Amino acid sequence: MGRSRYKIYEPTYPHFITCTILHWIPIFTRTETTNIIFDSLKFLQKEDNLKIYAYVILENHLHMIVSSDDVSKTIKKFKSFTAKEILKYLQIKNVKTILEQLAFYKKAHKTQTTYQLWQEGYQPKLIKDEKMMIETINYIHQNPVKRGYVDVAKHWRYSSARDYEDEKGLIDIERLF
Repeated sequence: MGRSRYKIYEPTYPHFITCTILHWIPIFTRTETTNIIFDSLKFLQKEDNLKIYAYVILENHLHMIVSSDDVSKTIKKFKSFTAKEILKYLQIKNVKTILEQLAFYKKAHKTQTTYQLWQEGYQPKLIKDEKMMIETINYIHQNPVKRGYVDVAKHWRYSSARDYEDEKGLIDIERLF
């Protein structure tokens, strides 16, 4: 059981979620690892009624605004499945340096596993209104721009920015619901 101090009190409402790789290790620098994320999200859209309002995947973390029948359970499934699949991929590809780091930084109480991929918790923040939704989507989409990876948010490959922004860079709120 995770030791997250964050609680979800409205499990079916949209939440801003951040999932971070342990010790900020750059895992999402390969297409194969990001594909594992996308495959898991697609599965959860069908199985858990997951709705994804916005997302961005950077090299060592991801941000999403999501809702489902139970956000807490859905994110738990997401992190568990993606950790197993990404670790399996890293072992098959013999990526020793990253695997050694994931073993070294693993939390002491995680005695059932050799590695830990995700940091504990995911910092859920309830999206309370339309204004907060738009501000949070803009924050998510601007993440790669602020880091200097791209000049325009919709140019980031692993982002929903290209789906939501019009030619002026504004969010079309009607497309969200």
